Amino acid sequence: MRPAFIRGLIASLLMVLPGWAGDPQAHVVTRPVVNFFSGPREDADVVSQALLGARVVELERKDGWVRIKGDDDYPGWAEASALRALKAGEGYPAGTMVEVDVLGANVYREPDVTRHAPLLTAPFGARLERVPGPMDSARWLGVRLPDGRGAWIQSGDVRTDFRPIGIEASLELARRFLGVNYTWGGCSSFGFDCSGFTQAIIRRRGAIMPRDANVQAEWKGLVPVPDRAALEPGDLLFFGRDKDHISHTGMYLGKGAFIHDTPRNRPMVQISELASPEWSAILVAMRRLK
Repeated sequence: MRPAFIRGLIASLLMVLPGWAGDPQAHVVTRPVVNFFSGPREDADVVSQALLGARVVELERKDGWVRIKGDDDYPGWAEASALRALKAGEGYPAGTMVEVDVLGANVYREPDVTRHAPLLTAPFGARLERVPGPMDSARWLGVRLPDGRGAWIQSGDVRTDFRPIGIEASLELARRFLGVNYTWGGCSSFGFDCSGFTQAIIRRRGAIMPRDANVQAEWKGLVPVPDRAALEPGDLLFFGRDKDHISHTGMYLGKGAFIHDTPRNRPMVQISELASPEWSAILVAMRRLK
């Protein structure tokens, strides 16, 4: 064969075979929470976050920073030291993953809470690889951290059933976060912002919703609710100056109440009355998950 033909054949294969040249580099988050910054520097504003064990895709690299995006396609810059590059095809083997199901789960170097300080505290939603071993028990599960270290977590802190939850369960879940502080750009139980909070709840219902409130309101996975009389528990509420300037979101609980994370008055996840003047006057859209 001619060399030019061979080079062309190889180039064609590289374009169609996954894991070969041209595929974006995937990474796993190795810290409990990693901030997404608007630029490759620590003094830039935080625009989002990713959790321990999350898979992200590299978009760009610069001076020890990596521009990445998660499964919601929201981009931002993270410190390269907070990520570990994945080999082609590397991932969690089927049935070997656990997910933190409490606001914060301590992870230990051995199955004992008294001998050493925790290696780290993982937020709600963080995912770890399950590594069964002879020291497993009803209380303790062996896991592998994303940086490769072996560790232990208490079984009561995690879930292994990843089936989507229903509306009632999602409302109960939302209430578990009451009092979690408001953090701009926050997507974790260590601190949410308004859209990070609703995104986390909808994720447990089996849908990956966009990151920001204004984009969520236009997301095709939601349908409009015609008026306030038609609101049902679990519906999402959107607030702002008008429909083109949405700046806040929350979830309707029923009986005129909604739950949200707001910096107003008390900066935390809290329950408010929709009929109160400060919220009723700026409610501009209502949506329901399809």
